[in-house]
Amino acid sequence: MNVFILFAGSGPLVVLTSHASIEDPGLLDKLAAKGIDKFLAYSIPLVLAKVRYGIHFDIVARCLTETDDLRVLDFDGSRAFRLFSFAEMAGPFIHEPPTMAPVRSQTAA
Repeated sequence: MNVFILFAGSGPLVVLTSHASIEDPGLLDKLAAKGIDKFLAYSIPLVLAKVRYGIHFDIVARCLTETDDLRVLDFDGSRAFRLFSFAEMAGPFIHEPPTMAPVRSQTAA
């Protein structure tokens, strides 16, 4: 199991997944299906997440199966910010859809 905090357009959320990496194509497909296709992700140590979320972590982890391999641990970004410091996280991992072209600045002639 892995825990990630995602910074997406709708705000931060903490997810629990059985995927080995945030860059796993299957996980990226599931996130995109939920409308999360562009994000910054930081890895949170599993043991640390268990300690900080307590019984809530256990309940969410029990619902994690091979067919349901992505669970939201925390929708409240402000709580996640209080629970974890950036020093405790690894990353960032940056993901955006491959079809996004960089915006070029226009200069006046």
